Amino acid sequence: MFRDDDPHLAIVRRHALALPDAQEKVSHGRPAFYTTKVFAYFGGSVRLGPGDFEQHDAAVMVLPDAADEPALRQDPRFWSPAYLGPSGWLGIDLVDLDETELGELLDASYRRTASARLIRRLDASDA
Repeated sequence: MFRDDDPHLAIVRRHALALPDAQEKVSHGRPAFYTTKVFAYFGGSVRLGPGDFEQHDAAVMVLPDAADEPALRQDPRFWSPAYLGPSGWLGIDLVDLDETELGELLDASYRRTASARLIRRLDASDA
């Protein structure tokens, strides 16, 4: 479902693994970035109908900040990923955002899933 040498994956890795204690594993056939909980996936899909999916292989799926989620859902670049969408996750194709925005989305998703200790470490590194 992905190539380990994909240049888009390299960009996501660089940003995601720069976060405190972030690690990578393969989950459901796709790279997942996590601390104790997953905060981002590389690649995803949209359910079009029963057994019918549209693949988004060069994309990132994140759990956005709750305050930002309504606005992001209005942005046509974002889509609701199969399985994770009902839990508040959103996907976006990497071609549709720059690295600054990618970093912000990963940061927000990390903050939704990481422990208070890790968030304090992140805030201390930003100072």
